[in-house]
Amino acid sequence: MAVDRAALVVGGIRLASGVQFLVDPLRANRLWGDPNEPPPTARLLLRSMGYRDALIGGMLVATAVRGRDTRGWFLASGGADASDLLGGMSVHDKLGQSQRLIGLGGAIVGIGVGLWGAARRPQKAPSPSSAE
Repeated sequence: MAVDRAALVVGGIRLASGVQFLVDPLRANRLWGDPNEPPPTARLLLRSMGYRDALIGGMLVATAVRGRDTRGWFLASGGADASDLLGGMSVHDKLGQSQRLIGLGGAIVGIGVGLWGAARRPQKAPSPSSAE
C-alpha cells in the first residue's frame, strides 16, 4: 500500500489550519490578515471554516495513509477554496491589503493545489516483486 505523500502534506496543512480556527479563531483570523477582532457572527463563520478545513484535511490524510485515491478530496479542498474566493470577491473592496493578499491569495493557491491534486493520475500500489 503506497502512501500519497502529496495528499499527506496538503491534508496535514489543511487539517492544522482547521484545528487552529477551532482552537483559537481570533488568532487564526489575525494570521490570515485581519488585525481587528471580528464580531460574534464572523466568529461563528471562522469556526465553521475550521470544521470544514479540519474535515477535508483529515479525510485527505486518512485517504492518503490508506493508499486510496485522493483525487476527490483534492477536488473538495480546491472547491472549498473556490467558495472562499468567490465569497471574498464580494467584499474585496472592504478588505485591507494584507487580507486581500493572504486571504484571497491563499484561496487562489489552494484552488491551484486542489486542481493539481484532482488531475493527477491515481497512485499505483507497488507490485509484490518490488517490495523485496
